[in-house]
Amino acid sequence: MAASTSSRQEVLKVGPLEIYPDEHLARASGRTLTLSIRELRLLTELARRMDRIMSREELFSLVWGREMRPGDRSVDVYVRKLRVKLETALPAWRFIHTHFGFGYRLAAEHQPEVNGGFTSG
Repeated sequence: MAASTSSRQEVLKVGPLEIYPDEHLARASGRTLTLSIRELRLLTELARRMDRIMSREELFSLVWGREMRPGDRSVDVYVRKLRVKLETALPAWRFIHTHFGFGYRLAAEHQPEVNGGFTSG
């Protein structure tokens, strides 16, 4: 959980993922990710509170800037989109974890690679 400020630039590091909110940029192992504004804001807010479970309502308020309406699934939709992009860029890592009945948590967890049913290492 490194948040550093060098020459006024916020950099959020989560495993091999780096988020530069001021530049509207995220990198996975140095490669730039193509994220929508909402995806980047969602990732940024989760990273700023790494390892903390955040409710859907709290995330919606931070990312959309208003109160979530009952039945709104926007947070879930964007978490899914973000997961797909992160898993595509970094298949050996899991970042967004669901806590049913509570919300979502961001934490970098390396998954051992499996080749032909055998764990490499």
